[in-house]
Amino acid sequence: MDERTPWQWLRRPLPLLRRLAVESSGRFRTARTWQVTTGSAAVGLAVAAVAVTAAGPWDSSGQRTAERHLAASREAGGGADHAGGAPGERAPGAAPSAPAVLAGLRAPARGGPGGKALADVLDPVLKDRALGPERAAVVVDVATGKRLYGKRADDALTPASTTKIATAVAALSAAGPDHRLTTSTVLQPDSREVVLVGGGDPTLTAREEGRYVEGYASLRELADDTARALKKHGKDPKDPKDRKDRKDRKDPVRLSYDDTRYTGPSRHPIGPNENITPVSALMADEGRLDDSTSGPAPRTEDPAGDAARKFADLLRARGVDVRADVGPAKASPRAARLARTSSPALSVLVERMLTHSDNDIAEALARETARASGEPLSFAGGSRAIRDRLEKLDLPLAGAEFADGSGLDREDRLTAELLAALLARAADRDHPELRSAVTGLPVAGFTGTLVNRYPQGSPGTGLVRAKTGTLTGVNTLAGTVVTADGRLLAFAFMTTGTTDPSGAQAALDAMASAAAACGCSA
Repeated sequence: MDERTPWQWLRRPLPLLRRLAVESSGRFRTARTWQVTTGSAAVGLAVAAVAVTAAGPWDSSGQRTAERHLAASREAGGGADHAGGAPGERAPGAAPSAPAVLAGLRAPARGGPGGKALADVLDPVLKDRALGPERAAVVVDVATGKRLYGKRADDALTPASTTKIATAVAALSAAGPDHRLTTSTVLQPDSREVVLVGGGDPTLTAREEGRYVEGYASLRELADDTARALKKHGKDPKDPKDRKDRKDRKDPVRLSYDDTRYTGPSRHPIGPNENITPVSALMADEGRLDDSTSGPAPRTEDPAGDAARKFADLLRARGVDVRADVGPAKASPRAARLARTSSPALSVLVERMLTHSDNDIAEALARETARASGEPLSFAGGSRAIRDRLEKLDLPLAGAEFADGSGLDREDRLTAELLAALLARAADRDHPELRSAVTGLPVAGFTGTLVNRYPQGSPGTGLVRAKTGTLTGVNTLAGTVVTADGRLLAFAFMTTGTTDPSGAQAALDAMASAAAACGCSA
């Protein structure tokens, strides 16, 4: 366990940032003026969460307790916050830094960023001992696709949760940003058996209110619609007030559930873990046993069964007489459809996944990629499909290995070159379908897993969007940054063998901040 106080570990990058503040041009001071105008709320986010970063030790799963709580600590929204509103009703609200981040896409075509200038500010930080024995770094100019900086760019290292960037791009390419995941109920032929059919939506919610309820698929609304449909089919019991005697009572409805959409093992190779529920095509609220919507939480071992039992209770509350025994079944092709509820668009799910580093959504998106690619909807099928889709996008896959969609598996291997290329492709005007892989990245100092990183004085605050990745001995950071010249850069910084997690994290953040402060035009 790292025993330094939050302020002690924050001091590590401060000398570098002070030097950058002194040596940078007036344009850097303009960036800092912009940061001040974001208001005191941003300061509160950064300061209130500092203690979380250094609060906990590394647990047996290899994820530091502090980082696992980042997303849940403030329940901050994503790069574009989709917490409310029905799908398709309105455009998502932008995070505070969205104008500055996206401005780089419209940067004038004057002299581009220079590699030597970047090397001058990045090389000293990359030598930090906290980054361990294996480190790789790449910076790419998004406007031109030119590599501006590279160190061991082709080395395939453990990416941890930055794997989710690859999953996002593959899923958006394969299924499309408007694709939705549908949970339905059907009535088996010539029977009183209702089947709840899982469609692979881990964000299906049984909650009545709270974050990620409005605009998401609702088990309660599905129960409303199913009860009405049963009445039309004549399968619901009469109201007790209307019964003359018990002979008028109909047989109760039998409820079953179908979670056969997925194949293969449901348990992630990491084993039972608070970071991920057994992967199932049917679950409610990601199988969480508390009221959280992100971060670690106690998880059910039977997500499909639990969701079905919750649904049975909801039907009973709506006057449907449901038998006590609820079990698995396969919906017949001849079953009559009763009701359905759909997730937000896949682009929304991608943003939520990236913002909070959501492992359950990541594995669901890997399986949707497999479905669109004709592969089995399993860990193995998802891994093959992700690689296939990225190959179709002509991305550099040499050395890459995909073992899952979330990055929890240590068998995953990606290169810094590939991570930067994924981000550059997602920001490419010619691929608008991939854009949510960029807009969903946490904003430094504001949202998701970066909400309590990049303190108020950092030049990266509000200008860096990045996906974090943390396992024991592994620290990664990959995202985009707007330089003091207004250029949008994609970067990927990877380390393996780290023994000082807080120091490694601070050094990676300092590298992204250095790029933000750089007046790097050639």
